[in-house]
Amino acid sequence: MEELPLSGIRVVDLTNVLAGPYCAYQLGLFGAEVVKVERPGRGDLARRLGADPELNAAGLGASFLAQNAGKKSVELDLKDPADRPAFEQLVKGADVLLENFRAGVLARIGYGWDRLRELNPRLVYCAISGFGQTGPMSAAPAYDQIIQGLSGMMSITGTKDTAPLRVGFPVCDTVGGLVAAVAITAALAGRGRTGRGCFLDLSMLEASMSAMGWPVSNYLVAGVEPEAMGDQNATAAPSGVFEASDGPVNIAANRQKQFEALCAVLARPDLVQDPRFADREARKRHRDALNEELNRVLRTRTAYEWEGLLSRAGVPAARILTVPQALALDQLRHRGFVTRLDFPDGSGRELGVVGNGVRIDGRPLRPASPPPLLGQHNDDHLLEDV
Repeated sequence: MEELPLSGIRVVDLTNVLAGPYCAYQLGLFGAEVVKVERPGRGDLARRLGADPELNAAGLGASFLAQNAGKKSVELDLKDPADRPAFEQLVKGADVLLENFRAGVLARIGYGWDRLRELNPRLVYCAISGFGQTGPMSAAPAYDQIIQGLSGMMSITGTKDTAPLRVGFPVCDTVGGLVAAVAITAALAGRGRTGRGCFLDLSMLEASMSAMGWPVSNYLVAGVEPEAMGDQNATAAPSGVFEASDGPVNIAANRQKQFEALCAVLARPDLVQDPRFADREARKRHRDALNEELNRVLRTRTAYEWEGLLSRAGVPAARILTVPQALALDQLRHRGFVTRLDFPDGSGRELGVVGNGVRIDGRPLRPASPPPLLGQHNDDHLLEDV
């Protein structure tokens, strides 16, 4: 198999739970060797998190299995003087050091950037934290939900009656991990020119607000405060969730041409001529009336039928699926999105893990091995191979 872009890069991963492990998982998919340093006897907290209590008790929680395939696990206690030389050997041979402790924790145990740079001037050190390493909130603890609330994200999720609502998955952890992976790859590219590493200080709050895009920029640029609009798209109409005969269907006729095509498929060309719906801004002002007219027709067919009819007419439309239904899509099967691995405990069970949607020269990115058992690679001479 051809080498992947990050082949030959070693990542020392000190992270726990999601943002950091997700970042390291992305780097591993692109070919990096990820050495996960875990607390002796306990490991990553995610080993005990997930929907299956038996797996949690075995240190193989679903939350851990989802983000750690392809990695190696060694047990080291950085506060134990006996383990510190081994950790320093790892740092000397690493390209990247990744951690998501509370701001300043690593420095307080003797491994601030000055010391790490002394051990390895080529090291790219990335610290993921809730608020960044500096500022009045830097020492505050933060989980995904805390960031969702502070970022304004929850205030615009739901309807006027139900907001604030939490997004249905840990989006701030995920975004933080993705931005960290981008920052690390950029730093590695820069190191290729200068020969020097650098310190990356990533704030999940800032990364999340950056990812929010239009709600933030509409306020900064136009002074318009965003509001919760439920399943409707604030930027266009008709765009949101509509009513098919068997349940909801997403339709996003954001452009004038798409609106006209939608009206043609629904046999309602009169709506195009209605002055209430003549252009985007008019349609946004009269959104409720327009949706009522459209739903009257949409209720006559199934969501699947409308998906086909509208998509063929160039109007973005699709059913609203459950997670199991989404995973069963032929499109994902065709793309090789899910990789099947042996369960790490040797039980013979099969483990499914997802990729990241990237193909390189036609090949999907896949982890090469199952998630590791705690300390599985303690005796693999990782500390000597520097």
